[in-house]
Amino acid sequence: MMEISVAIPKKLIKEQFPQWQELKIYPVAKSGHDNRTFHLGNTMSIRLPSGHEYAKQVEKENRWLPYLQEHLDYPISKPIAIGKPTSYFPFPWSINQWIEGNTLFECPNINQKQLAKELATALKKLQMIDCCNGPEAGQHNFFRGGDLKVYEDQTLKALKILENRLPVKQLKNIWDTCTSKKYTEKNVWVHGDIAPGNILIQNNSFHGIIDFGILGTGDPACDYAMAWTYFNKEARKIFLANLPSDMINRAKGWALWKALITYDDENIDLKQNARHTINVILNEEL
Repeated sequence: MMEISVAIPKKLIKEQFPQWQELKIYPVAKSGHDNRTFHLGNTMSIRLPSGHEYAKQVEKENRWLPYLQEHLDYPISKPIAIGKPTSYFPFPWSINQWIEGNTLFECPNINQKQLAKELATALKKLQMIDCCNGPEAGQHNFFRGGDLKVYEDQTLKALKILENRLPVKQLKNIWDTCTSKKYTEKNVWVHGDIAPGNILIQNNSFHGIIDFGILGTGDPACDYAMAWTYFNKEARKIFLANLPSDMINRAKGWALWKALITYDDENIDLKQNARHTINVILNEEL
């Protein structure tokens, strides 16, 4: 993963978009894993892929986000321009419209039940948009929207590593249930990373969704993993209320896989959330 200091976007803007070189450039409060994000003045942001495996996301977002926004009544990431690779930053990069609001991370006192209903509605609106020409789940988006079984080897390896610290037999049974039935309905749009850092809040309500880097089409189950990674019990029921049981199981499987492989992650936030998620999933079985 590439280290990206503020000097890089400053140089890129000066060389490729000199009309904006006088605008203040500084890091956002919390960047994601796949991209490093910087403010560009008050109304734009700069997104720089942190590695080659994320570079293709730039073109995909530029191709599909304007189309999706035409059909949505809430704001999503909006590309303004694409920057070219250079000798010191070897990937394409993007300039996007800044969307006002705070991420869910910054809103610890949000009404979870209200948010669960609002977010479920927002996801359904995304899924209703025609996706017949959209990118199917695959390597480009780390199989979000695809068959969860692609991560079975990782899951079983993690269970083996954790066998003296967790009830791995119980967790293996849960995993088997989660992956027992494949998605057989029509493909729909999948955001791929519905998480607190990508959900915007304004006036104590859902406002919008950002970071569509692993956008794809397929099974939307992965977009509901937040039921276990974030929501409390009452809000979880609301969030999942209109889903079939097989999809709920697959959604839980996505949450379980990620929690197991990040259980001892060096990133303290990831590690804490992984342990929280495992506890939620186990307690749900009681």
